[in-house]
Amino acid sequence: MSAQILDGLGLARQIRTSLQERTRALREAGVVPRLEVIVATQDPASVAYVRMKRKWCELAGLESGAFEVGPDTTQAQLLDQIRRLNEDPKVHGVLIQHPLPGHLDEHEALLTLGAEKDVDGITPQSLGRLVADLPGFRCATPLGIMTLLDRHGIPLQGRRALVIGRSVILGKPMALMLLQKHATVTIAHSRTQNLPDLCREADVVVAAVGRAAMVRGDWIKPGAVVVDAGYNRVEGRDTDVGDVHFESASQVASWITPVPGGVGPMTVASLLANTVEAAERAARA
Repeated sequence: MSAQILDGLGLARQIRTSLQERTRALREAGVVPRLEVIVATQDPASVAYVRMKRKWCELAGLESGAFEVGPDTTQAQLLDQIRRLNEDPKVHGVLIQHPLPGHLDEHEALLTLGAEKDVDGITPQSLGRLVADLPGFRCATPLGIMTLLDRHGIPLQGRRALVIGRSVILGKPMALMLLQKHATVTIAHSRTQNLPDLCREADVVVAAVGRAAMVRGDWIKPGAVVVDAGYNRVEGRDTDVGDVHFESASQVASWITPVPGGVGPMTVASLLANTVEAAERAARA
């Protein structure tokens, strides 16, 4: 048995094409969708990631900008910039790229960002709306995963789902979104006892624990769906490595995401889709 590939890159390109049509209609109505990113200049991974997002913005018909923060940026300057972006009608989405420099209070920054512009869905306000089943922007990575599963016709109702990871931006909202689709959800993490046994009971496994190739093929229930949301730098490898040992897991699973080319592109596509939706809301207001 060899798993079918959940092609996140291919689907993300389809979504980007559909966004081009929506941004064209917005521009004809006099609204130019715009995403602003707050990014730490001393973090090479963040800078590279933001550069890629800005390229995708351009391809989808969105404008983008960046507010760069560094060692000399004060907390007051950061919060003032966020408040300006909150009030700017020409800005429809704001992304606070994690991590910010250590001397800045990221939690306070997220509290300051207005939920109506939180297109990454990670502020306490946005997460609270998710918990309460209220409308709002959903976290980009879990939203991308849910879209990927939905577009491939993978059923979730009544199935056992295991989320390995408990982060606020991925593990916790992922579990809540699976619950909304009537899956029976277990949250595990690096300190969970008998983790391999829990995996073997799961129909759907979402790995987001941040440990390279931790989930092995003999952990996977035959025919399970495996979503790898991990990105780990490994010495001697030119590309990132996921949390799942792809070679062994793909021999057991029915569907599996590759790394790269699986969850990552869907995260960016979801971020852009949320921004376009925010612009459409502004156009209707």
